[in-house]
Amino acid sequence: MSLPSPNLDDRRFQDLVDDAKRFIQRRCPEWTDHNVSDPGVALIEAFAHMVDQLSYRLNQIPDKIHLEFLDLLGVKLLPPQAARTELTFWLSAAVEAAVPVPVGAEVATPRTGHGPACVFTVDRELDIVPTAFKHIGMAEAGHGAVLVTERFLAGESVTCFSSRPTPGDSLLIGITEAVPRCALALRIDCSLEGIGVDPRRPPLVWEAWCGDGWLPCEVDRDSTGGLNRPGEVVLLVPEGHAPSLIGRRRAAWLRCRVVEPAPGQPQYSASPQVNAVEAFTVGGTTTAVHGEVITGEELGTSDGTSGQRFVLERAPVAAGSLSTVIIEEPGGRQEWTRVETFADSLPDDRHVTVDDVTGEVRFGPAVREPDGTVRQYGAPPAIGSRISVAGYRRGGGRGGNVAARTLTVLRTPIALIGRVENRTGAAGGVDAESVTAVRQRAAQWLRTQDRAVTARDYEAIARAACREAGRIECVTDTEEGGGALVRVLVVPQVSDRQVVENCQELMPSQGMLDAVTDAVEAARPLGTRVAITGPAYQGVTVVAEVEPVRRRQPAAVREEVLRSLYAFLSPLPSEDGRHEGWPIGRALRMSDVYAVAARCTGVEAVRKVELYAADLSTGERRLAEQRIAAEPTTLFLPYRHEVAVTKPR
Repeated sequence: MSLPSPNLDDRRFQDLVDDAKRFIQRRCPEWTDHNVSDPGVALIEAFAHMVDQLSYRLNQIPDKIHLEFLDLLGVKLLPPQAARTELTFWLSAAVEAAVPVPVGAEVATPRTGHGPACVFTVDRELDIVPTAFKHIGMAEAGHGAVLVTERFLAGESVTCFSSRPTPGDSLLIGITEAVPRCALALRIDCSLEGIGVDPRRPPLVWEAWCGDGWLPCEVDRDSTGGLNRPGEVVLLVPEGHAPSLIGRRRAAWLRCRVVEPAPGQPQYSASPQVNAVEAFTVGGTTTAVHGEVITGEELGTSDGTSGQRFVLERAPVAAGSLSTVIIEEPGGRQEWTRVETFADSLPDDRHVTVDDVTGEVRFGPAVREPDGTVRQYGAPPAIGSRISVAGYRRGGGRGGNVAARTLTVLRTPIALIGRVENRTGAAGGVDAESVTAVRQRAAQWLRTQDRAVTARDYEAIARAACREAGRIECVTDTEEGGGALVRVLVVPQVSDRQVVENCQELMPSQGMLDAVTDAVEAARPLGTRVAITGPAYQGVTVVAEVEPVRRRQPAAVREEVLRSLYAFLSPLPSEDGRHEGWPIGRALRMSDVYAVAARCTGVEAVRKVELYAADLSTGERRLAEQRIAAEPTTLFLPYRHEVAVTKPR
């Protein structure tokens, strides 16, 4: 949208009146009537009105000139960006035909007294395909598959793996139809032979054949305890699942494969056995975007003039969701294309511009040239034409970054769908840009001019291309071959930035990396090698013992210290701006932690501090250290701090 100018009609004069009255008391003490009925006070107030108006407007001139200058440069406020997530639709009953989930289906959070529901819209069609069990077999590590479907259907049990399972052994299950992006339930009757493993975390992975290889399936639930007892395994099958030939039998294949156990994880001492298998589809997963779809909105009727403007009823518009405007002329229905500016539009081009923030739809203007001729930029709609939009999505912003399993209300009824949920939290929602933010962005743009030379240039360009990033750092790295490499590190924003212990939540998505890559590739100097990745994370656990201030509750002191430690070591900046995130590549010292704990208002003294480097995948700690070093591309991630509050001595 066009940058807003300061409000020049805000008039306040009370401070001027009060100063004048105080001045009268010093210079003319015999003047004692300061009521508003006194003629002199009336003159003072009239003078105050004039001075206040003049001074206020003079003070606003620099801001107004600055904003008008940015507007002339084409610097606009960026619209809100919509969050995205995946929705899983669960069937209410077994089906014999495919159940479609259409584009435009709406799912929302439950309505509460705090505000309206948050609505997400499906943006990719999903077909929940029915399927059934067809084949079974096994493959020992390093050997081909052996199918035993006939014997199994005759009532013979199947040994899943070799007699003493080793990593690479697989149980193969073929189903009649491929089920990409569907939730598949395998009801398995297992004998109690798979001994030795922990049923809560067996050394198994489920995979699906997807044409080019085996891809992992996400396990929603497994009540078999690693094929140790009768139960049900629900798998979320990845996209690309396709039929193929294994052992000269064609089916859509899945496999359960034995993997190397993690340290301390028990492994199989004997192979499980399967007595019966039943396969059926129970749901499917597709993508959705934050925003409510508005269709068929009428904007008005054209009067045939150039530069007409119409305003949408439901602004703001989610970025990029409105691409065409419908014009119904006497000659028929036409689609007009959205462009960024009219600079390259010819007089007959059916072009419009759309301001996503204000919802303003504008047609091409007519501009008088220096020689007196008039040039038309984009065609004006004919007089009497009806103007409407086919559809757009209203929404976007940080309010769409909802937590996992909060999108549970199906606003669009779909046959045979019993319930819906988002199994992971939504991410990527960004509010519309503020005037303060656009000033900072404009200053960076004027300095870089879309050319990356310094580290700050790379960071500014990457930040403008990926607004959903919580932090972007540029460092110089050296590869093993000795060549210099500019590395741009992207840290995504998360809902709870102070307590993040799962490094997977802080790994950028492929979409974020692609957006930064496109922007940096266009700006980097020729010959400069650039890598766009996420940072490495090193877990850090702090164990501290503090003495509270007298009459302070120990629980409150403990929470205060924990909150300060998490904020201090967080890889993301704090929302209040007090912490910028831990500096990348900087080592952590014992003195740093002592200082943080001692600054807490409820702490009288810090008795002991211990630092441990933690493995984020297993949670194991190394020995206590005085100093934990960090690589140039590494950020610390606070992990399960422990704080003990002792009685004052």
